[in-house]
Amino acid sequence: MKLIITIISAACISLTAITAAEPTVGTTLPNLNGLLPGAALPKTAGRVVLVDFWASWCAPCKASFPTMSRLQAKYASKGLVVIGIGVDENAKDYQTFAAKNKVGFTIAHDSKQQAAAFFNPPTMPSSYLVDRSGKIRHIHKGFKGAKTEAEYTKEIEELLAQ
Repeated sequence: MKLIITIISAACISLTAITAAEPTVGTTLPNLNGLLPGAALPKTAGRVVLVDFWASWCAPCKASFPTMSRLQAKYASKGLVVIGIGVDENAKDYQTFAAKNKVGFTIAHDSKQQAAAFFNPPTMPSSYLVDRSGKIRHIHKGFKGAKTEAEYTKEIEELLAQ
């Protein structure tokens, strides 16, 4: 019994040690196609990218979808790409949420939790705004309605102007 407890404890410590740290400003955006195999993602090279992590059980995530859609519609022609990454473990929950909420931007299901493992989002939603060179420039934890939308707008416009 002691041997089993020792093995389980060692495994937990090992898993804790390999848990990804949350990326910081300046971290390079990983290849999302590699983290989300099979997802139909737009090209991101040379574009400003807003990566948003969401879940079906998250009320602020639902509230953020109209903002993400407006941003995509307003700035797509200038080089913005919005990608929403759903982290639900249950594919049906992801699909139901996506079907019920008007989505005017690309979404992908992180069914294998590979993107979530890299970003380690601290809360739902969590967003990462990436410049044209592929570096994370702004991180948003949570969604506070018009305040967050104003912050996104200001930051996106600054990054698109560079």
